[in-house]
Amino acid sequence: MEKYKIFDVSLFVVSIAIGLYFAPLDIDLAKYIGVLSIYLFFSIIYTSFRVAQGNGNATYDYGMSYSQSFALFAGPFGLLIFEIFYRFSVYFQRKINKTADADEFTDTFFNIGTFVIYNTIAYIFFMSLYPYFETIPFGYSLLFLLAALIIVVFASSFLLFSLYLSGNIHSWNEVKLFIKNRSMLDMVVKNALTNGLLYYFVMQNQWEMLIVLFSLNYVVSKSFLSKQESAQNEIERDYFKEMAYTDFMTGLSNRAMMDKQMSEINGSNEVLGIVVIDIDKFKRINDNFNHAVGDLVIQHFAKMLKSRVRNYDQVFRSGGEEFTLFLRDRTYEECIECLEGLRTQVSEQPAEVEFSGEMTQISYTVSCGLYYNAMVEELPMERAYIYADQLLLEAKGRGRNRLVVKNGLETYK
Repeated sequence: MEKYKIFDVSLFVVSIAIGLYFAPLDIDLAKYIGVLSIYLFFSIIYTSFRVAQGNGNATYDYGMSYSQSFALFAGPFGLLIFEIFYRFSVYFQRKINKTADADEFTDTFFNIGTFVIYNTIAYIFFMSLYPYFETIPFGYSLLFLLAALIIVVFASSFLLFSLYLSGNIHSWNEVKLFIKNRSMLDMVVKNALTNGLLYYFVMQNQWEMLIVLFSLNYVVSKSFLSKQESAQNEIERDYFKEMAYTDFMTGLSNRAMMDKQMSEINGSNEVLGIVVIDIDKFKRINDNFNHAVGDLVIQHFAKMLKSRVRNYDQVFRSGGEEFTLFLRDRTYEECIECLEGLRTQVSEQPAEVEFSGEMTQISYTVSCGLYYNAMVEELPMERAYIYADQLLLEAKGRGRNRLVVKNGLETYK
């Protein structure tokens, strides 16, 4: 048997021993059965609102637990009975629905064991200190917060150790990420508040208020889950949208985004510089080295591009070694200055890449075509882009490593 499964079963055995040590029940049996039934009902339906997280090959849940208040009411033996009924009800429910994980059975032992152990620790802590906190203003609430803190710390520790044994946590960075994702402060406050009220209503026999609180928590949890799913769907939509418009080799926007931006700028009367840039003799780089080195040169140039433009400019990888810029809110002279600076920087700063086990410097140049004009209805962006591309071809024809420009507002230069 694997180490983490032995650990899970061991926790269950320890919880049985703890429960039997505190046996028998020291409360009215009829009241216990009534409270047990209410807690089981709401705990089981609340299971569908748990938040699932993943860590490596393991998935785990966290959400509202009512075990703290039940342990204080019924003691560790009564809690053990509750946890066994509750956890195995969830287990069989998942088996029937075919949503059980591969390790669901041993996970059930883990849940019973850990919940009984750390809630027993919190129970002893609470009962030992209650006489001292009873006379302090807000002492009851403070004691519940401290007990909830103990529960969250022990719960996270048990889970971390189990994840470590199963090989799903390997470093301190993963531990830190786990702790960050657990939202521990939120868990402490939420569990302390809810369980504090539940315990008070149980001890005062306020059954209507008990059911109202359970129902309210159910409604709030359902609303939270709905909002969380909506937010997650929006994040996924944004992610896939970004994927559709991003060139993943360079991190720049791609041709699809360029076409989208063109359609949005059309007819806006905005004055801008459309620039088409191409890496000179790029095929020679691929032939003399390899395509992987060629990709590194493209990435090197993309970084330079991003360093030269302003936040409101737009940069696209529009082809293999071809890039397009929309220089916005600039004068014609400022556009030329920006591109000449870029061209000079490229020629002076070769790409440093690894080739045949050695670091190699690859010098290269770029040619640029700049078309500057107002994007009026008579001049669609698509035509302006063709003009800029023609200027690039002219730069190539003049010997490469140069900038050819045209100011559509004035004269050809």
